Amino acid sequence: MVNSTDFAKRLQKILDYYGLSATAFSDQIDFNRSTISHLLSGRNKPSLEFIIKVLHEFPEVEWYWLIHGKGSFPAVTKSMEEISPSPPLENSKIKKELSFPLSQNSETKKRSTNIEIERIVIFFKDGSFQLYE
Repeated sequence: MVNSTDFAKRLQKILDYYGLSATAFSDQIDFNRSTISHLLSGRNKPSLEFIIKVLHEFPEVEWYWLIHGKGSFPAVTKSMEEISPSPPLENSKIKKELSFPLSQNSETKKRSTNIEIERIVIFFKDGSFQLYE
């Protein structure tokens, strides 16, 4: 459950970080000014619609931090060098499934030489994720 007082502090931190007034913030996320005022005072709890709009407009805001106050703001992005490699697979069944060779016809072989990575998504245990494109 969201603590209204703590949420108001996190919302104020977002406004301060971006240098926005409550009015400018409400205009940017297209939300009613009185709702922003009630959230900042701790009177109301945020709606799902409000949370989604904030996350959509401000990519440095992490969902888990905004809701629960855990994590960091602005979001910490990790470079590929900072991410430790995953531990080796312990389950031999998984190893076999992953190392099972795929049969390739000539069309697949031709296509595989031109494969490019579009994006990599890393999911963290706290519910956050990092997207590399």
